[in-house]
Amino acid sequence: MQSKGIAILGSTGSVGRNTLDVVARNRQRFHVVALGARQSVGRLMSQVEKFSPAYVVVTDDQAAKVFKRRLQHTGHRPTLLAGAQGLEQVACLPEVDCVMAAIVGGAGLPSTLCAAQAGKTILLANKEALVMAGALLISQVDKHKATLLPVDSEHNAVFQCMHNLASAEIKQGVTEVTLTASGGPFLHTPMAQLDAISPEQACHHPNWKMGRKISVDSATMMNKGLEVIEACLLFGLDASKVRIVIHPQSIVHAMVGYQDGSLLAHLGFPDMRVPIAHALAWPQRMTSGVAGLNITQCSKLEFFEPDMRRFPCLKLAMQAIDAGRSLPAVMNAANEVAVQSFLRGRIKFTQIYPVVADVMARLEPVKMNSVETILAVDQQARKVALDTVSQISQ
Repeated sequence: MQSKGIAILGSTGSVGRNTLDVVARNRQRFHVVALGARQSVGRLMSQVEKFSPAYVVVTDDQAAKVFKRRLQHTGHRPTLLAGAQGLEQVACLPEVDCVMAAIVGGAGLPSTLCAAQAGKTILLANKEALVMAGALLISQVDKHKATLLPVDSEHNAVFQCMHNLASAEIKQGVTEVTLTASGGPFLHTPMAQLDAISPEQACHHPNWKMGRKISVDSATMMNKGLEVIEACLLFGLDASKVRIVIHPQSIVHAMVGYQDGSLLAHLGFPDMRVPIAHALAWPQRMTSGVAGLNITQCSKLEFFEPDMRRFPCLKLAMQAIDAGRSLPAVMNAANEVAVQSFLRGRIKFTQIYPVVADVMARLEPVKMNSVETILAVDQQARKVALDTVSQISQ
């Protein structure tokens, strides 16, 4: 079996680290060509020592200088690249067969688009790229004969339940797609106590080990709103066919209902190595390092509707889907700013929703027909969100 070259963009984050864990268990099938990170120099150095990539990208200028100095004291001499351009460059390298797109937020969009235009296999773990520029990204994948495989646990589960993304016959038979949500750490917290939630509490997910931004999104359930938008784009579905249910155990990741009455579900432990290994090996299978699920030990599996009063960010996502055009991108950018402001102690947990709602109300939706327009909308929404945060935090 010929070894495939992989570029891992966002290698020091949760998805990136899990990807390297899976790669380490399957070294005969993959070799790391490039690693990309923002500023986690110590962690990136350890990855270079273990996987010897030919290229390393550090997008933060100060971190890049520190990394370069530390690298001089080792026997490794990868080609060092900087900034967003460096990520785009490694995504297009001829020796790269697949790109793990795991950079959090809108910063992951340009390199993902470059990978699509280079005809790569893209393992998409970045929700925001689709939410910001879904139609454009899908069109570039189709135009350049790239392959787009979902790594998000829910969308990967849907993909597995559908068997074949490209089959129009299967899509026509789908009556409903159900994405499950754990409900996060505050599912049963009295709502009167949510004002006092700390960033540490919001980042302590009961089931998943994730980065700070997505952990907060899970706590507000904004992540599920983003996932509905993703599902519509990935699987060519109308939003009316995508449903969200609370499933606190995080064993069932998604379900697909068909017109003959069948309901197919994907079950597995809440460990990102499962969807990562599936996407890496597709259409085959390989070891992920995760134990198989013993169904007899799953004594209780609960499913119930989300409470929109507790999770108002879900309503914003539905509004964004209905309005279309630039509103999903506006929502995404405003949410990134609001979450970072909460993590830095500038606003309360309960103020994330009003910040995003305010920005969505203030910006008129426009057509998203070019990368320039997408990036301009993103920057405008971030500026308005920062203004709103400043007003709230005074």
